[in-house]
Amino acid sequence: QVQLVESGGGLVQPGGSLRLSCAASGSIFSIRAMSWYRQAPGKQRELVATITSGGSTNYADSVKGRFTIGRENARNTVYLQMNSLKPEDTAAYYCKIAALFSDYWGQGTQVTVSS
Repeated sequence: QVQLVESGGGLVQPGGSLRLSCAASGSIFSIRAMSWYRQAPGKQRELVATITSGGSTNYADSVKGRFTIGRENARNTVYLQMNSLKPEDTAAYYCKIAALFSDYWGQGTQVTVSS
């Protein structure tokens, strides 16, 4: 019954910005962390950013200083603010919620950085 829906992806020029949002619906018991992953063609899925229930954050080295993860005012909603985008950021971006008993994944949203 839990569903995660990402939005905000699209085509952007290098140096531009996008803001991704992930909204979870349904009953989720004891959320521990919310994360963004990405996967580019031919590459492994990688962890981009995480925010824990306590508010601590961590980022992949490749996005530090450019991306920001945070919680929206709406509960069970997380965003990823992406600035200074590079072509290397092109990937499908996935939201994940780590709960006490289960992990939940969104369907992904495509981010393409190209001039």
